[in-house]
Amino acid sequence: MSAIRGESVWNYPRPPAVDSLHARVRVELGGVVIADTRGALRVLETSHPPGIYVPPSDIVAESLRPSPRSSFCEWKGSATYWDVESGERCEPAAAWSYPRPVSRYAVLRDFVSFYPGRMDACWIDDERVEPQPGEFYGGWITPGIEGPFKGEPGTAGW
Repeated sequence: MSAIRGESVWNYPRPPAVDSLHARVRVELGGVVIADTRGALRVLETSHPPGIYVPPSDIVAESLRPSPRSSFCEWKGSATYWDVESGERCEPAAAWSYPRPVSRYAVLRDFVSFYPGRMDACWIDDERVEPQPGEFYGGWITPGIEGPFKGEPGTAGW
């Protein structure tokens, strides 16, 4: 059981906060665990379920290949994307990181976040994660996180 209970995303700050996640995080793709850590970070932003970032040392290195995709976050800076490969599966641009985040978010440098809806499964302790709605968003929803969440129908203008 995850210790995260009764957190409303409407109590998360803007600009986002970063904190340590005191739980085990696992990511599975192609029938293989490609990330397993107790050193993850959470990015908490108003209206979004937490973004979970995994230290690169806790990811199977050969599961990540550079992707040509990039994006820009008004808070964290320029993101690079990763194709995620494992077993017979390849998910293009299914993870991202900030190799040179703005100074306020320096702790995120090189940590990797995965789109949970593009993986076989993502776990926080023994709870299977539900993906944040919407194609662009990568938040991780567990039973203790309360919405409504940006990305659901009708939330484009939030």
